[in-house]
Amino acid sequence: MVLGLLPDVEVVGSASDGDEVVAMAADLLPDIVLMDLRMPRCDGVEATRLLRERVPETKVVVLTTYVDDRSVITALRAGARGYLTKDAGGAEIRHALRQVLDNHAVIDPAVQHHVVDAIATGSPAQHRRPLSPLPAGLTPREAEVLSLIATGMSNSEIAEQLVVSEGTVKSHINHLLAKIDARDRAQAVTFAYQHGLTPLRDSPAEGSHVVQAARTESSTTG
Repeated sequence: MVLGLLPDVEVVGSASDGDEVVAMAADLLPDIVLMDLRMPRCDGVEATRLLRERVPETKVVVLTTYVDDRSVITALRAGARGYLTKDAGGAEIRHALRQVLDNHAVIDPAVQHHVVDAIATGSPAQHRRPLSPLPAGLTPREAEVLSLIATGMSNSEIAEQLVVSEGTVKSHINHLLAKIDARDRAQAVTFAYQHGLTPLRDSPAEGSHVVQAARTESSTTG
């Protein structure tokens, strides 16, 4: 990948799914994770949220083909400090990494208007759950799955909606049922409505295939 050829940048690891990148970041403590959005098991947005919670010293820059407003806003809300499209060249990526290390935010000009529109109109955040604490220790993704269960969706329909595997959906359901102490989907639906976890509309389809962890040489050498 071009990242490994950039001056002053050292690639210290590569992961194929969100769970792997979170674990790798906790172990390697990179300065920056260059995050794709479409990944199996745990997508890039969820991985970004987990990194913000568990490895807050590591910053996230999204590098993706997705330029729709929902992808941009959800990634930034999750904690990404930068958002680049895959049209970005090596010089642009290197500049973005440096800016983020200097505590600046970097947003590709091709998607900046989505941020402006979201601020001006309240969309797409108006259709999403606010970032308030979720009940029973649910993660944002588990709350999203729970809300889709409340609409009557099957596992396969939820998987299609979230663009993840059906196995991923089953895993989320097992985790959330244990957390909310529910025996079945009916009890889960009751819990959802009791706690205001009403169905979320137009859930985003995020994810990716490769995540690169990057550390600049200057930071590793002090």
